[in-house]
Amino acid sequence: MSDPRSSPAPFTLGLDFGTTNSVAAIARGGMSDLLPLEAPDGPDAAFRSALCFWEDDTVKGGIAAEAGPWAIAEYLEYPQGSRFLQSFKSVAANPTFEHATIFDRRYRFEDLGQTFLDKMAARSNGMLERASRIVVGRPVEYAGHRPDAALARQRYDLMFGKLGAEVHYVYEPLGAAFSYASRISDPATILVADFGGGTSDFSVVRIEAPGAARRCVPLGHAGVGIAGDRFDARIVEQLVMPLLGEGGSYRSFDKILEIPRGYFADFADWSRLALMRNRRTIAELEKLRKSALDPDAIGRMIAVIEEELGFPLHEAVGRVKRDLSRNEHAHFHFQGGGLSIEADVTRAQFETWIAPDIARIETAVDHVLEMSATTAATIDRVFLTGGSSLTPRVRRMFTERFGDDRIASGGELTSIAHGLAQIGEQDDLAAWAA
Repeated sequence: MSDPRSSPAPFTLGLDFGTTNSVAAIARGGMSDLLPLEAPDGPDAAFRSALCFWEDDTVKGGIAAEAGPWAIAEYLEYPQGSRFLQSFKSVAANPTFEHATIFDRRYRFEDLGQTFLDKMAARSNGMLERASRIVVGRPVEYAGHRPDAALARQRYDLMFGKLGAEVHYVYEPLGAAFSYASRISDPATILVADFGGGTSDFSVVRIEAPGAARRCVPLGHAGVGIAGDRFDARIVEQLVMPLLGEGGSYRSFDKILEIPRGYFADFADWSRLALMRNRRTIAELEKLRKSALDPDAIGRMIAVIEEELGFPLHEAVGRVKRDLSRNEHAHFHFQGGGLSIEADVTRAQFETWIAPDIARIETAVDHVLEMSATTAATIDRVFLTGGSSLTPRVRRMFTERFGDDRIASGGELTSIAHGLAQIGEQDDLAAWAA
């Protein structure tokens, strides 16, 4: 891979702002290269979509921040004195999210996004701010309950407008389709299935032979706000929540009531877990602990939140999920906040846990075929991309429907950024804009 930073020639930049990782690519003259970003262990194209804040009297405002792998490094250096946020993209379309309170300062979504981009740009040797045109990927369907796409667009405009370039938005699976088109020479109708951390998105695209006036023609799109983070939540629900009081009760005067489920829903969502560390929520949980029939369980939840253990819990869950992608059995281990969990998990168990989510994803696949006036028989290739596409149950969904010989994959973390950068060089961006 050549270093795109070595030439001052004009370029377009494709930015895949992901729930778990963000990746940038640069295109010049029809060719695209990943943009290497500085990291503690050396340059890397994948930049973790995470933020870490800590109090520092030497910086303006008294709160310092880092992003990407640098955020992880800062958190690991001083976990209890940090505030670590991950998967914050998931709240972009959430109208109930107004701000995150971090060390008594309020951060709107666009504030978090601009902080993230500032830090990412600082690690790009200035390339992120030198592009003549930026194409940003967006999901077909945003994550969350009743997502507001117009609100997400407003927040994205405030976030990405800070880069100062001409900014366009393109559905993420279309970026992957454009990238895949460079790998084939025969005309084909393809279904792109992009499985990320927050959303599963699908596009049907007609790819013409090289040299055609318009190489790729989008035929239809569909999506659902379910992907890898939801699979993680299922593991948390099964292995962690029973020890935190889920399904338990508390006493209210002379009545025995079920503990509100909202606390557990927030805890299992990576984008909301860190936000539970605020005075109001902690006070509510402390009050609940005093009246709970099992106060120790609520105490463990409070400890995990206050001791900022969301990241190690995320790592433990991710580890067992990756192990189950390679093996039929895996071992789950997590310790902290008064919790000590050891559990053996089978792939069959995990697939049972995520079965309702798989059903909704399959419905979205049906919808994209209907929207594009195609059928499984008329799809020549299925291109699977995104980290969650490596989940065996996800892949089996497509092999059962389309056959193993029509499945293609590769560049799970990078294909979208490559394609977005190449789309940025097209004359008619309106045909691609979302």
